[in-house]
Amino acid sequence: MSDALRAGLRANWTQGDFGEVARFAQPAADAFVERLALRPGERVADIACGTGNLAVPAARAGARVSGIDIAPNLIEAAAARAAAEGLTIRFDEGDAERLPYDDASFDTVLSMFGVMFAPDQHRAAAELFRVCRPGGRIALASWTPDGFVGRMFALGARFVPPPAGVASPLRWGRAEDVAALLHDAAELRFAEGRARFDLPFGPAQTVAFYRRCFGPTLRAFAALDAAGQARYADALEELWREANIAPDGRTCVEAAYLEVIAIR
Repeated sequence: MSDALRAGLRANWTQGDFGEVARFAQPAADAFVERLALRPGERVADIACGTGNLAVPAARAGARVSGIDIAPNLIEAAAARAAAEGLTIRFDEGDAERLPYDDASFDTVLSMFGVMFAPDQHRAAAELFRVCRPGGRIALASWTPDGFVGRMFALGARFVPPPAGVASPLRWGRAEDVAALLHDAAELRFAEGRARFDLPFGPAQTVAFYRRCFGPTLRAFAALDAAGQARYADALEELWREANIAPDGRTCVEAAYLEVIAIR
């Protein structure tokens, strides 16, 4: 990863207040960890751990957990969550393309809506395998291109194109692309999951919330002039309103993701 890409990626997640966004995905993260049936003492790595949505429930299950993220503010928030619950979790600042762990260090390597954002996808995939022990598993959840979050990302790219030469993170949400990235796996299993975002305000306020708290959206707005910002806000509100299943003034959207289990 170049210094410029690393700085941009870090800025995506240090700006705004990602913890406020991540808490709406916590139920999906809890269910994801529960399906893994982690054993007490199991060595677990949460790659691009954010504010600890996977690391915290994994530690509650008795696993020995390490979490890593490129954004120092998210690491601080995750560590505070763990400390508040009396959980022992190692948190490191770093990126998914250069993990600071020894070969075969973990029984299970996790990432939910995290490693998919690494610019060098092949290197990130190789790192997942490197730190996983032979016979261990890599468990991933990534937004699908056709799901709600994939459509939201595609909308953002229409207004602010991504850096040239960087593959779409939504490749991790297509089974055929994941199979190519994880071609060294002894076994691959795929399933579709759904994360429900249930926000206590309407679509217009939801756009304002993401514009304030979600780093990628915040930065996209900042790159536009006033007219572009207005058009982008209107398009986002239309997308949220179209997908909203709440009848009572709230905003509730179900977003599809691809769940992958790879056995090394």
